[in-house]
Formats: sequence, C-alpha cells, structure tokens
Amino acid sequence: MKLEKISNNVLYAVCGIAVLCFLLFFCIGYGNIDEAGRTAPLLTDLLLGLQYALGVVTFCLMIWSVVKGVQNTAGNDEMATTGIPGSKIVMFTAAVTIVSLLIGALFGIGEEDFTTNSGTTTPGYMITMVDAFMWSMYILFFVAVVAVVVAATGVMTKTATKAA
Repeated sequence: MKLEKISNNVLYAVCGIAVLCFLLFFCIGYGNIDEAGRTAPLLTDLLLGLQYALGVVTFCLMIWSVVKGVQNTAGNDEMATTGIPGSKIVMFTAAVTIVSLLIGALFGIGEEDFTTNSGTTTPGYMITMVDAFMWSMYILFFVAVVAVVVAATGVMTKTATKAA
C-alpha cells in the first residue's frame, strides 16, 4: 500500500508541475513580440526543459518497469490484485508505448526544416522525433488516466475477488 501511495503522490506532483509550467508559459510574456514582429514567448525554454525531463524520466521508468516486471514474473505468472497476470500487464505497457511512438512518428513524417527567430534551423527529422514523443505522451497520458479511473472504481478488483 505504501508504494501505491508514493506512486499516487508522484503522479499528482508531476501533473501539478506540468500544469504550473503551462500556466506560467501562457501567462508570463506569451504575447512578447520581437524586432521582426514575430511572437517570442519568454518561457519557451521552461517548457522545453520540462518536456526533455519528462521524456528522459518516462523512458528510464519504462525500461526499469519492464526489467522489474520480467524479473518478478519469471517462472511464475501470479495474479495481481486485479486478477490479471503480471506478465500481461508488462507486455501491454511495453506494447502501448511502442505503438504510441510509432503513431507519433507516422503523424510527423515529412516535416520540413524549421528556422527559429534567432536563425537556428532544426532539421525535419528532429521535428518528426519531437512530434512522435509528443503524440506518445498524449496517448500514454490518456491510457494512464483511464487506468486510474478504472482502478478508482474498483471494477477489476471486484471481478478478481469474485473469481477467487
């Protein structure tokens, strides 16, 4: 139970930090105009840093979860409290992550190079990669929200209890 409470608190903290960063981005200097007449938000680096940090942390946690899941279910296929075998949960999580990255890459194919206000050019393949990770985050966030709602209702736990 303690691990679940820590997990919930971390989820709330990450969501709160993300919401705070987006609010700051849109409320502080969003309408800032540079010398060329283009919009130049002041806190763009804040959002970029947040996305990089979340991407790295998410990737590391995904790898750790897959490794721990395989270690914990090696040789046995015990049922979790939901009644779903742990190996199926691990495989589903890995599959959803890979599929979401592929969907993101498909939506980003054919991006053109992007030149910023300062003249820095970002190659199209980098924009495609960023798009892939953004779509992946949207999809995984939606799946996580659905999982939290289903877990909060207790439907899966009640089903597992009745089966036993």
